Amino acid sequence: MPPASRAVPAVLGGVLLLAACGSQGASPGDDDGRVRAEKLCPSDFSQYGGPASAQSPTESSVSPSGTPTPLPLPSGDGAAEGGVKITALYAWGPESGCSGVDYSAEFEVTNRETETATYTVTLGFTSASGGVVDNGERIVEAVGPGRTVKGSVVMAETVGHAPEVSGVDVVQVRSVPAAEASSASGPCPESGVRLYADDGDAAMGLRVVGLHLVNCGTSSYRLNGYPELELLDEDHDSVDGVRVLRGTDRISTATGGGGTPQPVVLRPGEAAEAGLAWRNTTEAGVGDPVNAPYVRVRARPGADPVMVVPELDLGTTGRLGVGPWKKDETYRDPAATATAPDPQGP
Repeated sequence: MPPASRAVPAVLGGVLLLAACGSQGASPGDDDGRVRAEKLCPSDFSQYGGPASAQSPTESSVSPSGTPTPLPLPSGDGAAEGGVKITALYAWGPESGCSGVDYSAEFEVTNRETETATYTVTLGFTSASGGVVDNGERIVEAVGPGRTVKGSVVMAETVGHAPEVSGVDVVQVRSVPAAEASSASGPCPESGVRLYADDGDAAMGLRVVGLHLVNCGTSSYRLNGYPELELLDEDHDSVDGVRVLRGTDRISTATGGGGTPQPVVLRPGEAAEAGLAWRNTTEAGVGDPVNAPYVRVRARPGADPVMVVPELDLGTTGRLGVGPWKKDETYRDPAATATAPDPQGP
């Protein structure tokens, strides 16, 4: 089925890792390159300390729990799409011993490329009529070349009279090189900075996505100018024919991405931001619409690249505006906030 329409671009670095019905963990003796999954109650997932990608790749810290009801997969769902193959669909109810979830689906993702990649898999739970009841996402981190890793996606418990789920489809698969994956949290990269994109905003054909850079290192980080961008298509090939404009005023003066670049010095724990802006309008006879899901970003010349997924739907406009780096005065370092003394005292 085609991807569900979205008003806001999906972003890899800002996507929430959903609690899942399975956890990755290689089983001893696996010689087929596969990583097995263990079932557990989705509502109990957090008690095990997070996704198994944080665990040793040869160990599993969870034990099975819960008894879902297997549902048949429609014929034809065995084919892989974008390296992802759906392998099972389950209904969870009061009799399963779990709460907070209605359905879950298991899948396998195979890395057919030559470098380790991180995947974002979106599955759509469908009704008997073929309509989408709900979508769910799962991030599968650091899948090595030739490896097949199992994962699962859940559909949370619905309120009201939602249609019963009878099928599941692969809606979208996005992958980035693991060495270039963006992140808004977690361990600080060797570069000393985190770079990621937000969920953006969309209105009347205008799209705006923010790029965010956080100095998580121990030294000051200097910026002066614009992020360097490389647009990539679904196959990770460079997109030609798009003008990257310095400043966003020629896209819209309401985006706040204009003005002359100023030097920015970020102390540890401080952040900067820059905006991307474009329109997705299409004019007959101008050419084919351009879609560039991926953008490889360098914060400054010579910086390590980070790949974000703003889902650029540029229509036939052929233009993307990028604003200069500006200090983000609203950013508050979560680590500093967590350790700050209570101003009210004990």
